[in-house]
Amino acid sequence: MSSENLNGSLETSFQNTIATVQFGHPASNSFPRQLLDELTAEINSLSRNEDISVIILKSEGDKTFCSGASFDELLKVENEEQGTEFFSGFAHLLNAMRNCNKIIIGRVQGKAVGGGVGIIAACDYTFGTLQSDIKLSELAIGIGPFVIEPAVSRKIGKTAMTQMTLAPHEWKSAEWAFQKGLYSVLTTSDTLDQEVESFAQKLSSYNPEALFEMKKIIWEGTEQWESILFERAAITGKLVLSDFSKKALLQFKK
Repeated sequence: MSSENLNGSLETSFQNTIATVQFGHPASNSFPRQLLDELTAEINSLSRNEDISVIILKSEGDKTFCSGASFDELLKVENEEQGTEFFSGFAHLLNAMRNCNKIIIGRVQGKAVGGGVGIIAACDYTFGTLQSDIKLSELAIGIGPFVIEPAVSRKIGKTAMTQMTLAPHEWKSAEWAFQKGLYSVLTTSDTLDQEVESFAQKLSSYNPEALFEMKKIIWEGTEQWESILFERAAITGKLVLSDFSKKALLQFKK
């Protein structure tokens, strides 16, 4: 499957029982709502595909894994309903990753901001590089990482999530993220693809039923995400309408 337009691109390739899903966008691999929906639909489709046992999630380029929500679309939000609908896109994606029957391996080649950090946290096993620094910048634009917080806190703990959230101007190093558990493996850019491919091949050689049962155990206790992520989307959808957010977003775009 391949999709490409002004809203970004999404492409899936297959090798035996491994599916590699690559997303991209000219604005630092940010996510407009359409691309979020396309990625969510693809994860759901692969979950139902009995020929697939492992999914690799990656993005285009070599500098930025994902810069989160599209600032252009955020500036177009005119009411709470539109804001809630936009941020519900991340809720749908995180729930799709959580509910997916397949193990999802994250390949993080570069920096991640906001929603991008949430996507990394929703992967089951993640490879980062020394360039894979992270930041939760939401407070700086008048909102907060409300939708992705459950995923981030689950992976690195509430204390580390708080440290990131309350210092929205501060990058946390890839080494810090590895020590906190966001990355399962920290490697170099030169060896990233080789290590991801090798791990995916080993994983795909295991009993698919065992992987499926393990996936359910990994995500035990997250059933409340079906409702709480959308409640959080409504909070964010309201805050993004504030004068503070509008001015901050315009400033960031300059």
